[in-house]
Amino acid sequence: MLLLIILLQTLILAIAGPATSPEYLPLRVADAEGLFTREGLEVTIRTTRAEPGAAEALVQGQADLVATSLDAMLRFGPRSANQGPRLVFGLTAAPPVALLVPTSQASLVKSLNDLPGTKVGVSSPGAPEHAWFGWLLAQSGLSIAQVSVVSYGTRGLVGAVEGGDVHAGLVPEPFASRLLADGRATALLDLRTPAGVTQALGVSTVNAAVFARADRRPRDQSLTAFARAVLAAEQRIATTGAEELVARLGKRITTPTEEFTARLEATRRIYLTDGLVTSDQLRESIALIRAHQPLPATARVPAPAELLHVEPLRRALTAPAGR
Repeated sequence: MLLLIILLQTLILAIAGPATSPEYLPLRVADAEGLFTREGLEVTIRTTRAEPGAAEALVQGQADLVATSLDAMLRFGPRSANQGPRLVFGLTAAPPVALLVPTSQASLVKSLNDLPGTKVGVSSPGAPEHAWFGWLLAQSGLSIAQVSVVSYGTRGLVGAVEGGDVHAGLVPEPFASRLLADGRATALLDLRTPAGVTQALGVSTVNAAVFARADRRPRDQSLTAFARAVLAAEQRIATTGAEELVARLGKRITTPTEEFTARLEATRRIYLTDGLVTSDQLRESIALIRAHQPLPATARVPAPAELLHVEPLRRALTAPAGR
């Protein structure tokens, strides 16, 4: 074991903020629970203010691995062929949100075709879920320009849906689950789980993931150890009570405790099975992102097969630790 620790790299991991984001919780659990250390890795975590910042950290060589959205990586990540991004671990299929219709608006909005001319609330302008929403509208022959999109902030959005001040709202977890459980809204579209995404879109996609840079990619041995730690963290999230996790995670992640408990319950179902992503998932996701908003002219988008580097993850799934 000592020899293994010496051989493995020290890694700097940049994670898109905020620290409370459920999409990146497995990485924070792996750190707090000592799962990286158990695999012989010394991982230093840096939190960026938002997803573009994590992608830019990869460009600037400030991190060995970054956790951010595919959208942010394509728009703000490395441009040159030799520095291109490599996806090494998939986290979520889509932003964990649901398009909710307030109970008071249920008679007016029964399907996507009822949305033209309505007011749709969002938590923040330009959020990743806008691409999924725009793609779904396009599939129904509609345009996002036909909808009045209003940004409220997360808590303001919840209030707007509760009060019926919007016709629909793209509500993140755990607030979407809470509004549904309280009977305050119904789900028009549900992107909170991989199964829900496939049902809504008819295809599988990827949103949040861990990326490396082609010319600075950590050794495969280190990536396999990293993958084992994150897979173990996802298992911990799926099976461990909130109180036990709160005791280990920092207050920046778990405050307020009641909200973290609700977020954890909603989070247990959002992750891609075994962290695996296929070329088809990438192809569909890139098409979806492009359909919503053209990528910068300087952006070089690798072919899906080139963008993927999941062989170390596959080894983590088939080989026991230490082999």
